[in-house]
Amino acid sequence: MFDLVKAFPDPAWLEEMRKKLDAKMRFGVEKAREVSWMPYTTEKGQWKKNSIGWWTNGFWPASMWQMFRMTGDELYREEALRAERMLDEALENFKDLSHDVGFMWLIHSGVRYRLEKNQDSYDRTLKAAYILASRFNPNGFIRAWNGEGREGWAIVDCMMNLPLLYWASEMTGDPRFRQIAMIHADTTMKHFVRSDGSCNHIVIFDPENGAFLDNPGGQGFATGSSWSRGQSWALYGFVLSFLHTGKTEYLDTAKRIAHYFIAQISDDWMPRCDFRQPQQPVIRDNVAGNVAACGLLELSRAVSELEGRFYFESAVKILRSQEKDAANWALDDPAIFTKCTSAYHDLPGRHITMNYGDYFFIEAVNKLSGDPLLFWDPARCERT
Repeated sequence: MFDLVKAFPDPAWLEEMRKKLDAKMRFGVEKAREVSWMPYTTEKGQWKKNSIGWWTNGFWPASMWQMFRMTGDELYREEALRAERMLDEALENFKDLSHDVGFMWLIHSGVRYRLEKNQDSYDRTLKAAYILASRFNPNGFIRAWNGEGREGWAIVDCMMNLPLLYWASEMTGDPRFRQIAMIHADTTMKHFVRSDGSCNHIVIFDPENGAFLDNPGGQGFATGSSWSRGQSWALYGFVLSFLHTGKTEYLDTAKRIAHYFIAQISDDWMPRCDFRQPQQPVIRDNVAGNVAACGLLELSRAVSELEGRFYFESAVKILRSQEKDAANWALDDPAIFTKCTSAYHDLPGRHITMNYGDYFFIEAVNKLSGDPLLFWDPARCERT
């Protein structure tokens, strides 16, 4: 396995990042405890009000567990548990949840169960897995969103929720969860990933027979374009499906997406919101970069050392470029990355803060520092 710690060329930078993250996230916890909602984005230096069912809410407690792993400070564990309890309200209102329950529970409740064998955390995570499995359409896909007329909608983001189903099979011994995940991944390979490694964001299927109907542009620039965060979800998601299943087609697909992603950003190592957007204005998305970097780091450990170094070096360039360009380390705002973008055509959502942009940077720093626990596969024994 490619050794990330030995390969990293600048341990002083890593130490600097750990210190900055600790200071910033302590401030974030202080601000989080001033409000009654889950941190997502900020406004005027404060966490902006957010609904408990919002799909990103699992990233805050997951960030706390990452920081606990980094520092050993009980402050972060306590905040993770507080946030986990807050999310019980969303789990109770299960009819309002979407396919994003993997984001919402696996990476903190599943991780807590791995670390502490807490039964409540196990139950929360398994309930989320049942909710996700219930969204499976036997024609081969997991329904993304609720609402009339969206019965046949699937989105590329779901590749990152599949680890919840793999976890459920590991925990229960029931292969149905894994089979659903693999069928959806196979559908994504066929209908989302193009031959050049670019991806559709949304594919609409006939919910009665599974026939392909449409592929609207979704959060990207237009139909047929290349929304960078979708690329990063697919890249990391297929790496994770390979790690969970050993299916080489998933690894090959991840590599194809990775090569496309790297080719699109190799000028300055900072992704645009859509790789096929107009040249002006220049709209960035730090989330896409940090997600892709995490995926590339895992990919580097899944291939030969020669290949691995290419993916590793690309990941490091992304992380360092984005940190230099868009990280705010001042204690005037509890969020870090300032150029996250929700969707190309969402004008108020351009170049804002998002908690999961920060989460994936923290995850990457922990990987480079040698933390062997993969939050997207907490059932597995820690890697050496």
